[in-house]
Amino acid sequence: MTTAQCDDSLESLLADIRRCRICADALPHEPRPVLRAEPTARLMICGQAPGTRVHATGIPFNDPSGVRLRQWLDMDSDTFYDSSRVAIVPMGFCFPGQDSKGGDLPPRRECAPEWHGKVRPLLPNIGLTVLVGRYSQAFYLGNGTGTLTKTVRDWRRFMPDFFPLPHPSWRNNAWLNRNPWFAEEVLPELRRAVRAALEGR
Repeated sequence: MTTAQCDDSLESLLADIRRCRICADALPHEPRPVLRAEPTARLMICGQAPGTRVHATGIPFNDPSGVRLRQWLDMDSDTFYDSSRVAIVPMGFCFPGQDSKGGDLPPRRECAPEWHGKVRPLLPNIGLTVLVGRYSQAFYLGNGTGTLTKTVRDWRRFMPDFFPLPHPSWRNNAWLNRNPWFAEEVLPELRRAVRAALEGR
């Protein structure tokens, strides 16, 4: 497939995704799929699903979790939101709603199996996929990797293709406090891997 064909195919697919209503009956609101991608992207970020602010704005990681994630990646907003360099393709494209305690529900199960296998082949330049949270890790790495802590600690096992991370939500502050090795040992390696991917190394 030529670059032009890939570009046209991805543009058409993204239009299909943005019209998707596969889980409309299960959502508490009108579907609003949120993702960004261009065929030239070298880094793919797979998070969980949009939250309330992302649903309202249509901008992925436009919330405190996104601020922390960009800090982890050592990446400014201009680079993060440059879809020619960074593809942002979550497990669920629509905000799934909230539980009785006000927390976000898990990504809808229909989304990733329906779309990820179609999106990924149209991103031929991806050098690294950052898996943010256990849902993306289960989808791409399988369920046999153990706990999130074990998966993140064993990040080298999944390189050079994948780099697993905890979710940057404030709800994970206790995890971060219990696991200081993440900031001390993993984040420097993450930043090196991200720079290498963006530079095509």
